[in-house]
Amino acid sequence: MGEPFLGTIQRAFQDSVTHTLSTYITIPNLSPLFDKDWATAGHMDRAVNLLVDWTKAQQVPGLKVEVVRLPSRTPLILVEIDGQGPDTVLMYGHLDKQPPFEGWDDGLGAFKPVLRGERLYGRGGADDGYALFASVLAVKLLKQGNIPHARCLILIEAGEESGSPDLPAYIEHLEARIGQPSLIVCLDSGCGNYEQLWATSSLRGLIGGELSVSLLREGVHSGDGSGVVASSFRVLRSLLARVDDDVTGVVKLPELHAPIPAARITQARAVADALGDSVHQQYPTHAGVR
Repeated sequence: MGEPFLGTIQRAFQDSVTHTLSTYITIPNLSPLFDKDWATAGHMDRAVNLLVDWTKAQQVPGLKVEVVRLPSRTPLILVEIDGQGPDTVLMYGHLDKQPPFEGWDDGLGAFKPVLRGERLYGRGGADDGYALFASVLAVKLLKQGNIPHARCLILIEAGEESGSPDLPAYIEHLEARIGQPSLIVCLDSGCGNYEQLWATSSLRGLIGGELSVSLLREGVHSGDGSGVVASSFRVLRSLLARVDDDVTGVVKLPELHAPIPAARITQARAVADALGDSVHQQYPTHAGVR
Protein backbone atom coordinates (compact mmCIF):
# COMPACT_ATOMS: atom_id res chain seq x y z
CA MET A 1 0.00 0.00 0.00
CA GLY A 2 1.46 3.43 0.87
CA GLU A 3 1.32 6.66 -1.15
CA PRO A 4 0.41 5.15 -4.57
CA PHE A 5 -2.48 3.23 -3.02
CA LEU A 6 -3.63 6.35 -1.12
CA GLY A 7 -3.62 8.29 -4.37
CA THR A 8 -5.79 5.60 -5.96
CA ILE A 9 -8.31 5.92 -3.14
CA GLN A 10 -8.42 9.70 -3.44
CA ARG A 11 -8.92 9.56 -7.20
CA ALA A 12 -11.69 6.99 -6.82
CA PHE A 13 -13.50 9.25 -4.37
CA GLN A 14 -13.12 12.28 -6.62
CA ASP A 15 -14.14 10.45 -9.78
CA SER A 16 -17.10 8.48 -8.42
CA VAL A 17 -18.09 8.96 -4.81
CA THR A 18 -18.15 12.75 -4.48
CA HIS A 19 -20.67 13.24 -7.30
CA THR A 20 -23.05 10.51 -6.10
CA LEU A 21 -22.71 11.55 -2.47
CA SER A 22 -23.61 15.10 -3.51
CA THR A 23 -26.74 13.79 -5.21
CA TYR A 24 -27.59 11.86 -2.05
CA ILE A 25 -27.34 15.07 0.00
CA THR A 26 -30.07 16.68 -2.15
CA ILE A 27 -32.60 14.00 -1.11
CA PRO A 28 -34.65 14.91 2.01
CA ASN A 29 -34.92 11.30 3.20
CA LEU A 30 -35.60 12.11 6.85
CA SER A 31 -35.69 9.35 9.42
CA PRO A 32 -39.23 8.09 10.19
CA LEU A 33 -39.22 9.82 13.57
CA PHE A 34 -39.10 13.16 11.72
CA ASP A 35 -41.24 12.34 8.69
CA LYS A 36 -44.47 10.47 9.35
CA ASP A 37 -45.05 10.18 5.58
CA TRP A 38 -41.65 8.65 4.82
CA ALA A 39 -43.21 5.48 3.38
CA THR A 40 -45.26 7.34 0.76
CA ALA A 41 -43.13 10.44 0.12
CA GLY A 42 -40.63 8.41 -1.91
CA HIS A 43 -37.48 10.12 -0.61
CA MET A 44 -36.23 7.03 1.23
CA ASP A 45 -36.68 4.89 -1.88
CA ARG A 46 -34.82 7.49 -3.97
CA ALA A 47 -31.88 7.35 -1.57
CA VAL A 48 -31.91 3.55 -1.52
CA ASN A 49 -32.05 3.31 -5.31
CA LEU A 50 -29.23 5.83 -5.71
CA LEU A 51 -26.91 3.84 -3.43
CA VAL A 52 -27.87 0.50 -4.98
CA ASP A 53 -27.34 1.77 -8.54
CA TRP A 54 -23.90 3.15 -7.61
CA THR A 55 -22.93 -0.14 -5.97
CA LYS A 56 -23.90 -2.14 -9.05
CA ALA A 57 -21.98 0.27 -11.29
CA GLN A 58 -18.74 -0.48 -9.45
CA GLN A 59 -18.71 -3.99 -10.95
CA VAL A 60 -16.87 -5.47 -7.99
CA PRO A 61 -16.16 -9.18 -8.66
CA GLY A 62 -18.22 -11.45 -6.41
CA LEU A 63 -20.52 -8.64 -5.21
CA LYS A 64 -24.27 -9.09 -4.79
CA VAL A 65 -26.55 -6.29 -3.63
CA GLU A 66 -30.23 -6.36 -2.76
CA VAL A 67 -32.87 -4.34 -0.96
CA VAL A 68 -34.54 -6.26 1.84
CA ARG A 69 -38.01 -5.13 2.87
CA LEU A 70 -40.01 -6.36 5.82
CA PRO A 71 -43.68 -5.33 6.13
CA SER A 72 -44.25 -1.90 7.73
CA ARG A 73 -40.51 -1.35 8.22
CA THR A 74 -37.89 0.86 6.62
CA PRO A 75 -35.87 -0.76 3.82
CA LEU A 76 -32.41 -2.23 4.29
CA ILE A 77 -29.56 -2.53 1.78
CA LEU A 78 -27.54 -5.75 2.01
CA VAL A 79 -24.29 -6.12 0.09
CA GLU A 80 -22.43 -9.43 0.09
CA ILE A 81 -18.92 -9.78 -1.36
CA ASP A 82 -17.18 -13.11 -1.74
CA GLY A 83 -13.86 -13.56 0.07
CA GLN A 84 -11.30 -16.10 1.20
CA GLY A 85 -11.27 -18.12 4.40
CA PRO A 86 -13.96 -18.83 7.00
CA ASP A 87 -14.22 -15.32 8.46
CA THR A 88 -16.90 -12.70 7.81
CA VAL A 89 -16.47 -8.94 8.20
CA LEU A 90 -19.72 -7.03 8.77
CA MET A 91 -19.74 -3.32 7.95
CA TYR A 92 -22.65 -1.21 9.16
CA GLY A 93 -24.05 2.19 8.23
CA HIS A 94 -27.34 4.03 7.76
CA LEU A 95 -28.84 6.33 5.13
CA ASP A 96 -31.69 8.09 6.98
CA LYS A 97 -31.14 11.73 7.95
CA GLN A 98 -31.75 14.17 10.76
CA PRO A 99 -34.04 17.17 10.06
CA PRO A 100 -32.53 20.23 8.30
CA PHE A 101 -32.46 22.56 11.34
CA GLU A 102 -31.35 26.21 11.09
CA GLY A 103 -27.97 27.86 11.49
CA TRP A 104 -26.14 26.91 8.29
CA ASP A 105 -23.44 29.33 7.15
CA ASP A 106 -24.06 31.63 4.19
CA GLY A 107 -24.22 29.68 0.97
CA LEU A 108 -24.83 26.35 2.73
CA GLY A 109 -27.98 24.36 3.38
CA ALA A 110 -29.15 20.95 4.52
CA PHE A 111 -29.99 19.64 1.06
CA LYS A 112 -27.58 21.82 -0.90
CA PRO A 113 -24.26 20.02 -1.47
CA VAL A 114 -21.34 22.44 -1.45
CA LEU A 115 -17.71 21.42 -1.88
CA ARG A 116 -15.27 23.80 -0.20
CA GLY A 117 -11.70 22.64 -0.44
CA GLU A 118 -11.69 19.01 0.68
CA ARG A 119 -14.96 19.28 2.63
CA LEU A 120 -18.41 18.44 1.28
CA TYR A 121 -21.21 20.19 3.19
CA GLY A 122 -24.84 19.02 3.39
CA ARG A 123 -27.14 16.91 5.54
CA GLY A 124 -26.27 13.21 5.66
CA GLY A 125 -22.94 13.30 3.84
CA ALA A 126 -20.99 12.41 6.96
CA ASP A 127 -23.82 10.95 9.05
CA ASP A 128 -24.06 8.52 7.48
CA GLY A 129 -24.15 8.63 3.71
CA TYR A 130 -20.46 7.90 3.21
CA ALA A 131 -20.65 4.45 4.83
CA LEU A 132 -21.67 2.36 1.82
CA PHE A 133 -19.38 4.23 -0.57
CA ALA A 134 -16.35 3.80 1.71
CA SER A 135 -17.09 0.12 2.34
CA VAL A 136 -17.64 -0.91 -1.28
CA LEU A 137 -14.73 1.17 -2.52
CA ALA A 138 -12.36 -0.33 0.08
CA VAL A 139 -13.15 -3.88 -1.01
CA LYS A 140 -13.03 -2.93 -4.68
CA LEU A 141 -9.51 -1.56 -4.30
CA LEU A 142 -8.42 -4.64 -2.35
CA LYS A 143 -9.55 -6.78 -5.26
CA GLN A 144 -7.84 -4.54 -7.79
CA GLY A 145 -4.63 -4.88 -5.81
CA ASN A 146 -5.02 -8.67 -5.52
CA ILE A 147 -5.02 -8.33 -1.74
CA PRO A 148 -6.83 -11.26 -0.06
CA HIS A 149 -9.77 -10.42 2.21
CA ALA A 150 -12.52 -12.21 4.13
CA ARG A 151 -16.13 -12.47 3.06
CA CYS A 152 -17.69 -9.03 3.54
CA LEU A 153 -21.25 -8.06 4.37
CA ILE A 154 -22.35 -4.42 4.21
CA LEU A 155 -25.59 -3.62 5.99
CA ILE A 156 -27.15 -0.17 5.50
CA GLU A 157 -30.32 0.50 7.47
CA ALA A 158 -32.79 3.41 7.18
CA GLY A 159 -33.96 4.08 10.74
CA GLU A 160 -30.86 4.76 12.86
CA GLU A 161 -31.75 8.39 13.58
CA SER A 162 -35.04 7.09 15.00
CA GLY A 163 -33.29 4.66 17.35
CA SER A 164 -32.97 1.73 14.88
CA PRO A 165 -36.37 0.21 15.73
CA ASP A 166 -36.29 -2.01 12.63
CA LEU A 167 -32.70 -3.23 12.85
CA PRO A 168 -33.28 -6.12 15.32
CA ALA A 169 -35.99 -7.54 13.08
CA TYR A 170 -33.68 -7.45 10.07
CA ILE A 171 -30.80 -9.02 11.98
CA GLU A 172 -33.10 -11.85 13.02
CA HIS A 173 -34.50 -12.17 9.50
CA LEU A 174 -30.99 -12.36 7.99
CA GLU A 175 -29.42 -14.40 10.79
CA ALA A 176 -28.55 -17.40 8.62
CA ARG A 177 -26.92 -15.26 5.93
CA ILE A 178 -24.99 -13.09 8.37
CA GLY A 179 -23.63 -16.02 10.35
CA GLN A 180 -21.10 -15.15 13.05
CA PRO A 181 -18.92 -12.21 11.97
CA SER A 182 -15.32 -12.18 13.16
CA LEU A 183 -15.23 -8.38 12.94
CA ILE A 184 -17.95 -5.73 12.96
CA VAL A 185 -17.10 -2.23 11.75
CA CYS A 186 -19.68 0.46 12.59
CA LEU A 187 -19.14 3.32 10.14
CA ASP A 188 -21.05 5.93 12.11
CA SER A 189 -18.70 7.92 14.31
CA GLY A 190 -16.21 10.77 14.22
CA CYS A 191 -12.46 11.16 14.48
CA GLY A 192 -10.25 13.31 16.64
CA ASN A 193 -8.01 14.56 13.84
CA TYR A 194 -6.76 13.61 10.38
CA GLU A 195 -3.23 12.72 11.45
CA GLN A 196 -4.12 9.40 13.12
CA LEU A 197 -6.51 6.50 12.61
CA TRP A 198 -9.32 6.58 15.19
CA ALA A 199 -11.68 3.94 16.53
CA THR A 200 -14.60 4.60 18.88
CA SER A 201 -14.48 2.07 21.73
CA SER A 202 -17.37 3.38 23.83
CA LEU A 203 -20.13 5.97 23.68
CA ARG A 204 -22.71 7.50 25.98
CA GLY A 205 -25.68 5.39 27.00
CA LEU A 206 -29.29 6.32 26.37
CA ILE A 207 -32.42 5.81 28.43
CA GLY A 208 -35.78 6.98 27.14
CA GLY A 209 -38.96 7.36 29.09
CA GLU A 210 -41.95 9.54 29.95
CA LEU A 211 -42.49 11.20 33.34
CA SER A 212 -45.62 13.12 34.26
CA VAL A 213 -46.73 14.72 37.53
CA SER A 214 -50.40 15.25 38.33
CA LEU A 215 -51.70 16.60 41.66
CA LEU A 216 -55.30 17.62 40.85
CA ARG A 217 -58.13 15.63 39.32
CA GLU A 218 -59.14 18.67 37.27
CA GLY A 219 -57.91 22.18 36.57
CA VAL A 220 -58.41 25.05 39.03
CA HIS A 221 -57.72 28.76 38.78
CA SER A 222 -54.10 29.56 39.63
CA GLY A 223 -55.32 32.30 41.98
CA ASP A 224 -57.01 29.62 44.09
CA GLY A 225 -54.53 26.78 43.87
CA SER A 226 -51.13 28.49 43.95
CA GLY A 227 -49.43 28.15 47.30
CA VAL A 228 -52.01 25.64 48.52
CA VAL A 229 -51.38 22.76 46.13
CA ALA A 230 -47.72 22.03 45.43
CA SER A 231 -46.34 23.08 42.04
CA SER A 232 -46.17 20.08 39.70
CA PHE A 233 -43.03 21.58 38.18
CA ARG A 234 -41.34 21.69 41.60
CA VAL A 235 -42.34 18.08 42.28
CA LEU A 236 -40.92 17.13 38.90
CA ARG A 237 -37.64 18.86 39.70
CA SER A 238 -37.49 17.03 43.02
CA LEU A 239 -38.00 13.65 41.34
CA LEU A 240 -35.32 14.32 38.74
CA ALA A 241 -32.93 15.44 41.46
CA ARG A 242 -33.12 11.94 42.90
CA VAL A 243 -31.55 10.67 39.71
CA ASP A 244 -28.91 13.27 38.92
CA ASP A 245 -27.29 16.18 40.72
CA ASP A 246 -28.44 19.42 39.07
CA VAL A 247 -25.25 21.24 40.18
CA THR A 248 -22.53 18.73 39.32
CA GLY A 249 -24.31 16.51 36.79
CA VAL A 250 -23.29 13.41 38.73
CA VAL A 251 -25.73 10.51 38.30
CA LYS A 252 -26.79 9.46 41.79
CA LEU A 253 -28.20 5.99 41.16
CA PRO A 254 -25.49 3.38 41.74
CA GLU A 255 -27.30 1.00 39.36
CA LEU A 256 -26.42 3.36 36.49
CA HIS A 257 -22.68 3.21 37.17
CA ALA A 258 -20.21 0.64 35.88
CA PRO A 259 -16.51 0.24 36.66
CA ILE A 260 -14.25 1.82 34.03
CA PRO A 261 -11.63 -0.66 32.76
CA ALA A 262 -8.05 0.42 33.39
CA ALA A 263 -7.31 0.18 29.66
CA ARG A 264 -10.00 2.76 28.91
CA ILE A 265 -8.42 5.23 31.34
CA THR A 266 -5.03 4.71 29.70
CA GLN A 267 -6.59 5.24 26.26
CA ALA A 268 -8.38 8.40 27.41
CA ARG A 269 -5.08 9.85 28.61
CA ALA A 270 -3.45 9.05 25.28
CA VAL A 271 -6.33 10.79 23.47
CA ALA A 272 -5.97 13.84 25.73
CA ASP A 273 -2.26 14.01 24.94
CA ALA A 274 -2.94 13.80 21.19
CA LEU A 275 -5.80 16.31 21.02
CA GLY A 276 -4.92 18.76 23.80
CA ASP A 277 -7.25 21.76 24.20
CA SER A 278 -9.09 20.98 20.94
CA VAL A 279 -11.26 18.58 22.96
CA HIS A 280 -13.13 21.53 24.45
CA GLN A 281 -12.20 24.43 22.15
CA GLN A 282 -14.11 22.89 19.23
CA TYR A 283 -17.49 23.81 20.74
CA PRO A 284 -19.17 27.12 19.79
CA THR A 285 -19.82 28.31 23.33
CA HIS A 286 -20.98 31.83 24.17
CA ALA A 287 -18.56 34.22 25.82
CA GLY A 288 -18.42 33.49 29.54
CA VAL A 289 -19.43 29.85 29.30
CA ARG A 290 -16.97 27.59 31.12
